[in-house]
Amino acid sequence: MSLDSYLRAAPKAELHVHLEGTVRPETLLELARRNNVPLPFDSVEGLRDWFRFRDFTHFIEAYSLASQSVITADDYELIAWEYAQELARQNCRYAEIGFTPSYHRRKGVPHDVYFGGLTRARERARSELGVEITWNFDISRRMGASDAETYRWAEYTVDVAIESMGDGLVALGLAGPEAGHPPELYTRYFDRARAAGLHAYPHAGEHAGPESVRGALESLGAERIAHGVRAIEDPALVDEIAERGVAFDVCPTSNICLGVAPSLAEHPLPRLLAAGVAVTIASDDPPMFNTTLNDDVALLGNLFGLDVATIDEILLNGIRHSFLPAERKRTYEAAYRAELDALKQVHLA
Repeated sequence: MSLDSYLRAAPKAELHVHLEGTVRPETLLELARRNNVPLPFDSVEGLRDWFRFRDFTHFIEAYSLASQSVITADDYELIAWEYAQELARQNCRYAEIGFTPSYHRRKGVPHDVYFGGLTRARERARSELGVEITWNFDISRRMGASDAETYRWAEYTVDVAIESMGDGLVALGLAGPEAGHPPELYTRYFDRARAAGLHAYPHAGEHAGPESVRGALESLGAERIAHGVRAIEDPALVDEIAERGVAFDVCPTSNICLGVAPSLAEHPLPRLLAAGVAVTIASDDPPMFNTTLNDDVALLGNLFGLDVATIDEILLNGIRHSFLPAERKRTYEAAYRAELDALKQVHLA
């Protein structure tokens, strides 16, 4: 047994993953054939090779193709259920999964169709796998040919997010290209969502610098931030984040693939930890980046060289900084601690 086996067996929470980015090449081929969506390859082998990350443009192409291939409620249930099974295989007991409703409504799929499928998968995951899933709906920073169209879709996203709050929808997110689309443009949507009781969970500090993170905090009321790693460029901001206790969901493999950091050896994660910033580890779009949550967690030991106590705290952050109610957090954390202690006797004795 080893530290690597311990980390793969450890209980986890996944707080930053996009459902559309979890679709496996095999499933994409099945859905595209079912829904008459043309693909660049007509075999699993060819599609799997095409699916591998090459650059940001290709990533967007693959992500868009996966989104276009999901049409019926059964399709949505299928991709969510398959991902729930993947979570269970990786000993992930809780996940907050991102989804972009505007992509699907724009292609003609009504809310009750896509969300009906997602809800069925969520219920199955809980009853059959013991995996609890909640959702966050992302506003896309760029939808259509104009700002006016983008803002119309932002309004739609807030509408359906508020409508879905009783069915596992916990947060409003903000995703898409940061350049030219700063957080301040979306203040009114987050104000409305927070007033309704939703949590604020924007992407920031990925392809834009510290100003993006500060905007997410000050204009959107961010309670947790997807990525956030470029805050490291502003030491005063890092100190403020540590003091406020705002966590970053860090996706090391995604960050390298998308050029956010030049290499894992130069990734800012150790510096953020040293400054006292709370982090979780997440996978973002796992099959598209040829990773898994387990693979990214394993980096904490075999590449970043963190000790077991520090890694345990990062794993527990996935519960502490989730959007679960306080009592549920306490229950989960106690169960995780007990399981981690038992696993140490098996894997690290």
